[in-house]
Amino acid sequence: MNMEVKSSYHQIKQTQLIGYILIALGIFSTFVFSVGVEGDAVFRLSRPRDPLALQNLVVPASPYNFFVSFVLTFLGIRLLIKRMSNYSSLYLGLGFFLLITCFLVWATAGKSFSLTGMLQATVVRATPIALAGLAGVLSERVAVINIGIEGMLLVGAFAGAVFGSIFGGLIGLIFAIFVGALFGLLLAVLVITYRVDQIIAGVAINILALGTTSFLTSHLLKSHPHLNDAPIFKPIKIPFISDLPVIGPTFFQHNFFVYGALILIIASTFYLFNTGIGLRLRAVGEHPKAADTLGVNVLKLRYLNVTLAGMVAGFGGAWFTIGSVGRFDEAMTGGRGFIGLAAMIFGRWHPVGALMAALVFGFADSLQQKLAILKTPIPSEFLAMAPYIATIVLVAGLIGRARAPNAIGKPYIKE
Repeated sequence: MNMEVKSSYHQIKQTQLIGYILIALGIFSTFVFSVGVEGDAVFRLSRPRDPLALQNLVVPASPYNFFVSFVLTFLGIRLLIKRMSNYSSLYLGLGFFLLITCFLVWATAGKSFSLTGMLQATVVRATPIALAGLAGVLSERVAVINIGIEGMLLVGAFAGAVFGSIFGGLIGLIFAIFVGALFGLLLAVLVITYRVDQIIAGVAINILALGTTSFLTSHLLKSHPHLNDAPIFKPIKIPFISDLPVIGPTFFQHNFFVYGALILIIASTFYLFNTGIGLRLRAVGEHPKAADTLGVNVLKLRYLNVTLAGMVAGFGGAWFTIGSVGRFDEAMTGGRGFIGLAAMIFGRWHPVGALMAALVFGFADSLQQKLAILKTPIPSEFLAMAPYIATIVLVAGLIGRARAPNAIGKPYIKE
């Protein structure tokens, strides 16, 4: 009974906190994004080469932002009065979405930019993060913390560039996946067989990958530039659908990596939540001893999923080279593996959730470029902080607790 009272009290306090946050956001948007704003914000929905054109979306900046400020304040007051704890997370998500639209209208007031182009860039930039997040989901669903995703991305990028330069893009992709699998297997051996601390093993994987690729880049690729000139996968337009305004360029005019990431997200969701082996995998992550007593080979399934995670990370790493620029540069992954882990937590250890979180990161990344073009007074670097702040908010439990698999990080010793 005491636990129920504590839980109810916590929900009430959380709802009140969210209500105050929404009111504060409403006041902030009133004085920062609404007062003194002049002109209309023009969002271009079509590009000159699009077969079907839509008219520009014109938004009166000041009236719209005042309206958003009123809605944010209203939502906050409603939460405080009604104490609707079941809807507090929904209200907070809606509030942040409205604040983002308010910011975009403020930044674009008296100017114009391509909304379709930004959405297309969002999907592209979210792809490696979504794949890194998926690699994390596959590992941690069987209770193995995978800090080494950044290193697996890096070796995948290197292998894709080198073997792609020699044998072509498809062979480069295969080798990237293979090398990622080797590093995943190495991590599995360290943490499953030898029971090395999982955090330390992941950090060692990252250091090994960074050191190896940096050494080979300076001693091999710089003296043999023909080994660092890989072909890039061309965009594939889906017939008819790719010609649709906004939706077509955003989702159906990309190269193989974007479509591959979506296929892997769907396949992994089915694999983890709609198959018998997926049920056993999740049991291994939650209660490995109970799974073992029922005849499940805990160690074998952990080996399987950690190696699969390495393959996914290798595929994601290839995006940086044969899916993007066609060459390898030292540390070119830029921490996307760690951002993928944040997306995994944000997405609550679910492939689709990781994808949605990756889109948030991708949106912030693409918006930085637009801010530079629009020449807003806010430095674009500050916007890059937003996804990390959102992750901290989630981990802190403000919009609901993100619970990891119960046995995560714990080695299993078969009795």
